Amino acid sequence: MTLSYAPTCDMKALHARAKMYAQIRQFFNEREVLEVETPILSAAGVTDVHLASVTANRNLGGRLNTHYLQTSPEFAMKRLLASGSGAIYQICKVFRDDEHGKKHNSEFTMLEWYRPNFSLKDLMHETADLLQVCLSDRFSEIRPLILSYKHAFQDRLDLNPLQATVKELKEATKRVGIHIDLGEDRLAYMDLLFSHMVEPSLGFDTPVFLTDFPPEMASLAKTRIDEDGEEVAARFEVYIEGLELANAYDELVDADVLRSRFVEDNQAREKQGLSAMPLDEHLLAALPNMPACSGIALGIDRLLMVAQHKFKLSDVITFPADIA
Repeated sequence: MTLSYAPTCDMKALHARAKMYAQIRQFFNEREVLEVETPILSAAGVTDVHLASVTANRNLGGRLNTHYLQTSPEFAMKRLLASGSGAIYQICKVFRDDEHGKKHNSEFTMLEWYRPNFSLKDLMHETADLLQVCLSDRFSEIRPLILSYKHAFQDRLDLNPLQATVKELKEATKRVGIHIDLGEDRLAYMDLLFSHMVEPSLGFDTPVFLTDFPPEMASLAKTRIDEDGEEVAARFEVYIEGLELANAYDELVDADVLRSRFVEDNQAREKQGLSAMPLDEHLLAALPNMPACSGIALGIDRLLMVAQHKFKLSDVITFPADIA
């Protein structure tokens, strides 16, 4: 069998990526946001039930340790923020085990940045400005639509996800022709309905900034009370043409709350037969010194897909995991 050595993307995509990196760096340089670099390997992994870390063994002082390739540079960047770095950004490789498909690869490129004393609204405006720079060939003017998770869900499914019971969510999946048994996992049904019925419709007329997620999806974000008196996660995601590009938080800085979330995550992991993950004690120690800020992670490969009118990640990266 003859193996192909060629990249899956064309040379135009290579030049487009280089141009985008230059645009991003100029954008943040003009705004006096510092570019930083942090380790890819860490002794602590992400506890999120829905993310699987790639493990790597390495020797430290003659002792073999199991460490984890980062799913995001978030933890290390927050340690820098707590140390007085000010506004920072990073372009780096991140890894998520067994994620492959048209929109996924287990190794991908992320842009992540943090803005002390920025509200989520401030960060939305800055994100829109960056998208305008990177997507100027496709959009003459980016004027994003701000839409809450709850209202997007209600528009498509006539159901308030913040109040819906497992029974109601199960009935909704059957009503739209999805026949998957997820037991009594309320959040899993919510994710299933969202990914099949809501997400594919977002961002076709204009980019959509989806806000105020269910509190169970807060992750490392604060929660707040919305205009209807319901608790929501203070975060937003960015969608263009049904594709999620970015995920932003009003960052949680309470170490006790974050520790309890990590513990709850590990309990949920063990119930699903997954290994509990070691907690990042460095992050937890740093959090009390971290300034109030908003932060966002943006997938550069997906942004290139939008910029280049591509529909597969392999069209904008050189060597996907199966031929790396």
